[in-house]
Amino acid sequence: MFTGIVEELGELQGREGGRGGSRLTIAARQVLEDLKLGDSIAVNGACLTVTRLRRGGFEALVAPETLDKTNLGELVPGCRVNLERALPLGGRLGGHLVSGHIDGVGRLLTRQAEGEAIRFSFQVPPGLQRYIISKGSIAVDGISLTVASLEDPGFTVSVVPHTADNTTLGEAPLGAAVNLEVDLIGKYVERLLSPAAGKGPAGSKITVSLLQEKGFI
Repeated sequence: MFTGIVEELGELQGREGGRGGSRLTIAARQVLEDLKLGDSIAVNGACLTVTRLRRGGFEALVAPETLDKTNLGELVPGCRVNLERALPLGGRLGGHLVSGHIDGVGRLLTRQAEGEAIRFSFQVPPGLQRYIISKGSIAVDGISLTVASLEDPGFTVSVVPHTADNTTLGEAPLGAAVNLEVDLIGKYVERLLSPAAGKGPAGSKITVSLLQEKGFI
């Protein structure tokens, strides 16, 4: 698990392979302090496994499924990426619970100054907007953000200068692809309630009954 609080900006130094799987070489400094072979690390919000440690960086193998469902396949050497190590037990949860499993790729639509903050608007792929709520949490390229408003066909966030300056958001061009991970809670609730709509495993109807009994639905 991660928190969506980006620790540093790394840089893609090289990549090998293609859509059948890629090996990324990423330059970093801060996240290397206690990084070990086999550790999980979020790269633009996608959970990857460290396959090799090297001087001034690390390597990670990206599976075809991850390339298809994230923006990692669009990265070229020189691109900067958001990096976060996995959340240690007892660590501060400064953002929200982020799994590192990307739900879809959105697009940056607009950027507008809003006092000292910056308001960004994003387009979301079909099927994801139902999980996004006003003032709820969402991870954009691994950055924990609060939804400011819902707009067709996406949402907006208001970002303070520190976040813009220390993540890829500050340099992202309009139209840039961004990895989106919606809040886990909404997906689990939908799964639990699906039998009530005639979907999902029959066994979970017990859960629906309990929720009804307690007055939650």
